[in-house]
Amino acid sequence: MSDQDKHGEALGRIDTTVPHSARIWNYWLGGKDNYPVDRAAGEQFRETFPGVIEVARASRLFLTRSVRYLAGEAGVRQFLDVGTGLPTVDNTHEVAQRVAPDARVVYVDNDPLVLVHARALLTGTPQGVTDYVDADLHDPGHILDIAAKTLDFSRPVALILSGIMGHVPDGDEARSIVRSLLEPLPPGSHLSLNDGTSVVAGEAAENAQQDYNEGGAAAYTLRSPEEIGRFFDGLELVEPGLVSCPLWRPESDAFGTPEPVDAFGAVGRKP
Repeated sequence: MSDQDKHGEALGRIDTTVPHSARIWNYWLGGKDNYPVDRAAGEQFRETFPGVIEVARASRLFLTRSVRYLAGEAGVRQFLDVGTGLPTVDNTHEVAQRVAPDARVVYVDNDPLVLVHARALLTGTPQGVTDYVDADLHDPGHILDIAAKTLDFSRPVALILSGIMGHVPDGDEARSIVRSLLEPLPPGSHLSLNDGTSVVAGEAAENAQQDYNEGGAAAYTLRSPEEIGRFFDGLELVEPGLVSCPLWRPESDAFGTPEPVDAFGAVGRKP
């Protein structure tokens, strides 16, 4: 199948009558790759929980800082970004290859709109490699099989799971997926993961999430920081450990210490 045929097939799979989480997040982050139904769902969420915009931005900035750390201080040169969503500012390959031009990055998603924009993701540095895999989070074996065509699993890999594990409501299944993705990765590999909570905003965040889940988009489960921490079982947490995303290695800011939001994340190293 030609690239044009694949492009047309992906376009045909896009349902513009039902809100989609990747497009809603794109809207919250100021992107343009969304539809009226996504904007309506995003605004409804924001009416109940105005802080969702800060949560979306904090999650994105955590991704940026953690990838910069991994490519820089940790010396990782391979990245597997699962559930990447729609391209926006400072995608994983852009941050990693800015630090290490020879970094190899594989994106994984199963959203047809992301497929349409795959070419935008596939523009990395001449020294590095950027690839895209159309696969489902619930099939980690398939993800790893295809990623192994681009990544060398005998060398450390950074697994990126940014705001995605909440789409797996069962805690045991979610942890099993993360373990399966980490298992073949060698010592020195890392996990960068962040997900949503309700410990900061409480009832407002919980009510907004419940309304969102009943609105037709893929449901998302808020977890406690302790539950998020279990994804890192067996890993060595990088300082400062599991914290609200704005508090993870914040950059210098003239406005003082950043405020916590309902997104918690950490980076862990596989011993």
